[in-house]
Amino acid sequence: MDYLSSVRERPAWQTVPAEVKQSLSGPVPHEPCALESVYADFRQQILPYPTGNIHPRFWGWVMGTGTPVAMLAEMLAAGMNSWVGGFDQSATLVEEQVVSWLTDMLGFPQGTSGVLTSGCTVANIIGLTVARHAKAPFDVRKEGLQNHTHAPLVVYCSSEAHSWAQKTVELMGLGDDCLRRIQVDASFRMEISALRGAIQADRKNGKTPFCVIGTAGTVNTGAVDPLQELAAICQREGLWFHIDGAFGALATLSPKWRNKVAGLQLADSIGFDLHKWMYIPFEAGCVLVRDREAHRNAFLISPSYLSSQGRGVAPRAPEFAALGIDLARNFKALKVWFSLKTHGTLKYGRLIEQNIEQTRYLASLIKRNPRLQLLAPVELNVVCFRYNPRLSDESNLDRMNEEILIRIQESGVAVPSGTRVSGRFAIRVAVTNHRSTRADFRLLVNHVLKLGSDLHSSL
Repeated sequence: MDYLSSVRERPAWQTVPAEVKQSLSGPVPHEPCALESVYADFRQQILPYPTGNIHPRFWGWVMGTGTPVAMLAEMLAAGMNSWVGGFDQSATLVEEQVVSWLTDMLGFPQGTSGVLTSGCTVANIIGLTVARHAKAPFDVRKEGLQNHTHAPLVVYCSSEAHSWAQKTVELMGLGDDCLRRIQVDASFRMEISALRGAIQADRKNGKTPFCVIGTAGTVNTGAVDPLQELAAICQREGLWFHIDGAFGALATLSPKWRNKVAGLQLADSIGFDLHKWMYIPFEAGCVLVRDREAHRNAFLISPSYLSSQGRGVAPRAPEFAALGIDLARNFKALKVWFSLKTHGTLKYGRLIEQNIEQTRYLASLIKRNPRLQLLAPVELNVVCFRYNPRLSDESNLDRMNEEILIRIQESGVAVPSGTRVSGRFAIRVAVTNHRSTRADFRLLVNHVLKLGSDLHSSL
């Protein structure tokens, strides 16, 4: 608790010293060591050197910040050490309740199937696996993809979709050639006309379209694809509609901003994270699937050692183990249950709204300064910008801004991350931090201006 209460007094990040790295690469211990000594090693060698994502000025990538309530729940869950694949136990009931709550929060109908996951990548893998099984014109579980008499299956996403999509089609044996990356408009949203054309072309060429992936909050810029239009296309074309809502889906908790992600409830499946914009400690993701039977049919296997006995500990076969990849599952639902009961959805909505307002405040500071330049529209909670003292050489600007980013991180002042937007290097600020204040964003801007001025004068 002292560590959390003093977080603002520490650097946002600091590198791990060479001597600490060396001490953490020693041989396996064969003899016991006093717990007090091990804890002292933790205090000295591990605790001071995190990525920094609990710091108020950490806005890199898209990481959550954690809370004391959820930390307590994690300790309690570890003490219970529950296997949450199913069976007659409280942990299973808690996860069922949490999934029901999340179903309601995202506007899906009651009876929707769902399961908690390590994160949105696994949630999305599950969603696409269900889509493949439900929409393939053959028994993909039995025949696999090695029967070359079947037309190739094709899935569509925007060119701004997260890399999980490529990883998933490769892992599923479809291959990257089956992933159609559809061009985006000036706001980095999938172009509907381009999607329609790609589907028609694939059908004409003898391929089998089966799924469209819409993104609610792209990783680069926070753009939201036109979800309602994508849902209509999928309905008309008989395709599965999956949404990657890793962080953006939870914007629906804010009455002021939920219109930005209108259409979430039209998806056949959706993956999203709770360890991002609900500030839950890692790991906590979720996938919801509208068709419960389709979800079960994609994964269900019934070995004798997991069969139901009708009574006792195993009155039915393990339910959650039949809804995804993992058989060994920990009690991650408890920290979500604790958090929702303690804070309530209204508070989460206010915090998400606060983050979006902070993002717009940062964008306003950038727009007011002639040496700073926005590189993408601000849709939700992501700001991509650069220092630009009106240099004409884009490669010099890229190098300058990459150096600014690294120096900000190394200074410990703040941790934004970097990306490329339309080919240009951008300092990227993704705000999923409930500890941030407006003063933190002013400090970031002032530091960027100072570093940029120093670098420009040295050219």
